[in-house]
Amino acid sequence: MHARVPQVAGFARWPHEVSAKQRGKALREGVPRAVFGRPEVWTWQDRGRGAAAPGTLAVAAAVAAVEESNAGRIADLVPLRIGRMAASPFAFLRGSAGLMAADLADRPVTGIAAQICGDAHAANFGLYGDARGGLVMDINDFDETVRGPWEWDLLRLAASLVLAGREAGAAEDVCRAAAYDAVGAYRRTMRLLAKLPVHEAWSAIADERLVAHADARDLVGTLDQVSAKARRNTSARFAARSTEAIEGGARRFTDAPPVLRRIPDAEAAAVAGALDGYLATVGEDRLPLLARYAVHDVAFRVVGTGSVGTRSYVVLLLDHLGEPLVLQVKEARPSALLPYAAKAGFAAEPVRHEGRRVVLGQKQMQVVSDILLGWTEVDGLPYQVRQFRNRKGSVDPATLPPELLDDYGRMTGALLARAHAHSADPRLVAGYCGKNDELDEAVAAFAAAYADRTEADHADLLAAIRAGRLPADLEGRPAPV
Repeated sequence: MHARVPQVAGFARWPHEVSAKQRGKALREGVPRAVFGRPEVWTWQDRGRGAAAPGTLAVAAAVAAVEESNAGRIADLVPLRIGRMAASPFAFLRGSAGLMAADLADRPVTGIAAQICGDAHAANFGLYGDARGGLVMDINDFDETVRGPWEWDLLRLAASLVLAGREAGAAEDVCRAAAYDAVGAYRRTMRLLAKLPVHEAWSAIADERLVAHADARDLVGTLDQVSAKARRNTSARFAARSTEAIEGGARRFTDAPPVLRRIPDAEAAAVAGALDGYLATVGEDRLPLLARYAVHDVAFRVVGTGSVGTRSYVVLLLDHLGEPLVLQVKEARPSALLPYAAKAGFAAEPVRHEGRRVVLGQKQMQVVSDILLGWTEVDGLPYQVRQFRNRKGSVDPATLPPELLDDYGRMTGALLARAHAHSADPRLVAGYCGKNDELDEAVAAFAAAYADRTEADHADLLAAIRAGRLPADLEGRPAPV
């Protein structure tokens, strides 16, 4: 019977010559799991200092990376970005995805490709609303998403947990245990998905049930509080606080600098006009929904840490009853990881549109995504479009009690595995990761060492601020000493 059925491009061959699990296991010969924890392959330990102009002192590599990443951003907002990165080593890590990718580019990789978040630090996981009013837990930031090595997301998550724990005042063994547990949860979740029927594994929902699977039950109380807050975090609530009524029954945004500010009419018209292009990227079944809203106003709104300085707008739409829907139109810059992923052997096809890259990457990693995701261009620059304040909520890992840090690590590790399993065969990854804790130990050792490296980078940033090399808006915080 099999001989009568032609092989179809895009489908697996049948019968399989070698199991995916065995192929994954065989990868350990070239890249032993312990390699991730070996100091001799941590090339970033002595990365030294960046090149200096003639007659000037050399500058720390981290400072040079921050300066390079500021290129193309709105100059007036660069001090705010640097000020936010200066808040702590964890905040520095959040704003320097490209620097970590550069540090990882020369390290061994398994060669298993996945759609990766690119910035999978511990604060980029959270709750958001689905189309039926429920809440889903998942990764929630995809600005840096690319096709690359799955290990990079896992290494970044583990290092960020150590830094978040240190900021929260947790003991070092607690911080390292959180990283260790995150890797263990990733490994066990990948094994679980590998054993499920393909369709069931593909459709696994990242919701409250995952807490029990990840053995993170102690987090339930914290998640309940975050869920209650997330349900109130809506367009209507934001509009009530950030807009005012004007003549004719319309509304407009109110200035709240530096985060929210009104913009000139021509700029607002350009953003509103770009929504025509956005509609062409949204599923046709969504168009009748959007057609029942009218655009009333546009404002500029600062977002995030790493994203500060990029162009980002909020668009106020009202329905026939005056109920609001707020869209975010956010500039989509090239992923900071792209050149380093290519250096590591993960060549990518040319990006057709950066907003499209972000949206398609997000849809590939999430089981449930914002139904209004799309992309457009404003004045020739690419943008992504999404709902703003779509019942989003998140846990700040740097404020968690130490006894909850490992629970949070397990939950985020499980979420990351589920996200990777959409684009990387879970049998292949599970075969490499194995049943024992060798990978867990190795990545935990890496995480502690990279946290030390990040603390040194953060110290270099503070030194550059004190020396006047980098401008910083510390938002009322005391100057670094």
